[in-house]
Amino acid sequence: MNTLDCYKVDLKGISAGSEAFSWHVDDEFFSAVQGREITHGSLDVELEVRQRAEAYELTFHIEGEVAVTCDRCLASMYIPINADVQLKAKFGTEYDDDGEMVTVPYDEGVIDLAWHIYEMAALEIPIRHVHPEGQCVGESDAELWDGGQSERKEIDPRWDKLRKILDNNNKKTKIYEIKINNRFKFEY
Repeated sequence: MNTLDCYKVDLKGISAGSEAFSWHVDDEFFSAVQGREITHGSLDVELEVRQRAEAYELTFHIEGEVAVTCDRCLASMYIPINADVQLKAKFGTEYDDDGEMVTVPYDEGVIDLAWHIYEMAALEIPIRHVHPEGQCVGESDAELWDGGQSERKEIDPRWDKLRKILDNNNKKTKIYEIKINNRFKFEY
């Protein structure tokens, strides 16, 4: 039996009304899914499937935490996940997933939710993930916050001479403005 088989739901077996499912997602799940964003974590997933007129409404509640890499110090850190997501499914001739509606082949009648659960958790991760101030590993906070500016190297003297030439040119240059009918502005 495949590790991810337990995340398959037989929609044909759902009685009129609703049915509930729950799973605990851990490192084994993330390694089996083989996603890039999350490799470690612990999530509790609750699913309620409601049969509607010609579609199924799948309501997910995902809660727990996942491990990501800190953007500042590159150490591992945990991000809390708390998501309520809705997905719709219907029967059709072939499998299709447009992001809002999943079409499941009527012959099979089974929807595999493993990748959907992974994506829902991954979409809850903020774009920028950093440790709280003072908790980064490795470098001192002063070095991290000033962007390494504290260790400035001496500038090559040739650049100083070029900078002086630029400064002198800027002092000598005068800017003249010409306005025509208070609309057009020319500078030279």
